[in-house]
Amino acid sequence: MLSPLVLHQIQRFMHFVCSLMHSLLQVSYTSWFLDAFNYAIATNMDVLNLSIGGPDYLDLPFVEKIWEITANNIIMVSAIGNDGPLYGTLNNPADQSDVIGVGGIDYSDHIASFSSRGMSTWELPHGYGRVKPDIVAYGRDIMGSKISAGCKSLSGTSVASPVVAGVVCLLVSVIPEPDRKNILNPASMKQALVEGAAKLSGPNMYEQGAGRVDLLKSYEILKSYKPRASIFPSVLDYTVCPYTWPFCRQPLYAGAMPVIFNATILNGMGVVGYVDSPPTWHPSDEEGNLLSIHFTYSEIIWPWTGYLALHMQIKEEGAQFSGKIEGNVTLRVSSPPAHGEKDPRISICVLQLKLNVVPTPPRSKRILWDQFHNIKYPPGYIPRDSLDVRNDILDWHGDHLHTNFHIMFNMLRDAGYYVETLGSPLTCFDARQYGTLLLVDLEDEYFTEEIEKLRDDVVNTGLGLAVFSEWYNVDTMVKMRFFDDNTRSWWTPVTGGANVPALNDLLAPFGIAFGDKILNGDFSLLGEQNRYASGTDIVRFPRGGYVHSFPFLDSSESGATQNVLQASGSTKADSPILGLTVMGEGRIAVYGDSNCLDSSHMVTNCFALLRKLLDFTNEDLLWGRN
Repeated sequence: MLSPLVLHQIQRFMHFVCSLMHSLLQVSYTSWFLDAFNYAIATNMDVLNLSIGGPDYLDLPFVEKIWEITANNIIMVSAIGNDGPLYGTLNNPADQSDVIGVGGIDYSDHIASFSSRGMSTWELPHGYGRVKPDIVAYGRDIMGSKISAGCKSLSGTSVASPVVAGVVCLLVSVIPEPDRKNILNPASMKQALVEGAAKLSGPNMYEQGAGRVDLLKSYEILKSYKPRASIFPSVLDYTVCPYTWPFCRQPLYAGAMPVIFNATILNGMGVVGYVDSPPTWHPSDEEGNLLSIHFTYSEIIWPWTGYLALHMQIKEEGAQFSGKIEGNVTLRVSSPPAHGEKDPRISICVLQLKLNVVPTPPRSKRILWDQFHNIKYPPGYIPRDSLDVRNDILDWHGDHLHTNFHIMFNMLRDAGYYVETLGSPLTCFDARQYGTLLLVDLEDEYFTEEIEKLRDDVVNTGLGLAVFSEWYNVDTMVKMRFFDDNTRSWWTPVTGGANVPALNDLLAPFGIAFGDKILNGDFSLLGEQNRYASGTDIVRFPRGGYVHSFPFLDSSESGATQNVLQASGSTKADSPILGLTVMGEGRIAVYGDSNCLDSSHMVTNCFALLRKLLDFTNEDLLWGRN
């Protein structure tokens, strides 16, 4: 067990480090962390808690130093972040697979509102995030000591993380010191914690991970622990809802885009491991052969962890199948022999699947969400969508159906729609299978081939198109430049809230274009009050279409002078923001703001409007044209 003297020295060191992590201007530098981490490696620490983090998982000197720490067999515990209840807000390094990421709960075992939610966003936009946090612990109204004297109440995942670090220290002390480094490592400790955790009823796995930390159960696991590899989560069961949300909200069916589940490989056998052969799907009965799984995975596992992604589809012969598919995915992992051993260490990992399958839905009920053309921070300065939000300048929540658009996803499922994710260019899907392509707050460019195919899909194939844009104003973007003290460089937005020039290129064959105004205001539509938050206007629309306009002020840099002149009492000018048109066999709906669908900074939602627009874009299909 760690002696009181050692604990006191660690506490003194961590207090010293924390006092240096921020300047008087609340600025921190990567180099300060690297110095502290080098000290931890040099002193051969067993456990290191980090109650701090940020969204930049591409700060390579920092990330690689975390890998070096865990590769040196130091168990790192880190706070997952206090950006809840928003999804896709995990902080680094807690979002790394080799780190134990900790979320917060209250004494009633409810997820604390401030606790950041998963999934991890490293893998977006082309893949799917991992399950995080790993576990949760008490982090609201925890009594702690004041620096001066007495006690005070503390809240935050920065409080929950040291609770778990304390649990880890107790578990470390269970193992005799001569055997400690041979048995305990970041992977084996995470195995003990997640396998011993108490699953909470109510929260999903991207809120609670494996559940509430349970010291005694984890102790029982470690008492008889033998080095092995495992998969976390070890079960994906569509019948356990809401824990397996979002998977349990939408069954599989033939002809759909692949559904991706990204699991973590934990290798307690060694810092380096190898996946010896491709994973294998073992169905429990004949119906299981209707499931096709394409695997992507870490062939080399380092340090201690890797990933296993399942890309699941139902084969065409299962188009009318309704029922459950069950079975196991197995994976063979090997590691070099430990000191004193001759043979490699071998372990067979098992992931259990229990999936719901339904007959392929009609085209009018299938929506395709474009994930491929989304960009977020990092790697570039992607500004926030709502300029009214001053304390969150970066768009870093993933812009995914299951992160900041998760409420919209649930609404669409409740309305009977099946929503699939497109993680590839617009040239890679069959428009005949879908009622509407949904484009929301996109920042990437479009290839010429994509533009030409989309026109043909709408005009000749009858694909519906629903577009929710955002602001784009060059003068405003220039004003948003700032000097970053950490990188010692000027940062300028690479786009606006959305890439309007790219959207205009995509919509040009239809005679539609958005402008550069930044409009704000309240208005009534469909009997509901709506907030237009930093949206844009429509400047071109085809003759014969329907355009809806409302009086707003332009808050862009170029519109500021005009607003001052209008402030004397003149009426606001009407700005077109919503357009509906029929284009050949298809229908198009465009709207200049996406904040009403995005749970990050939503003032009022426009879900009723979205449902009406989808009714419009799918209308001919609902009456029998396929």
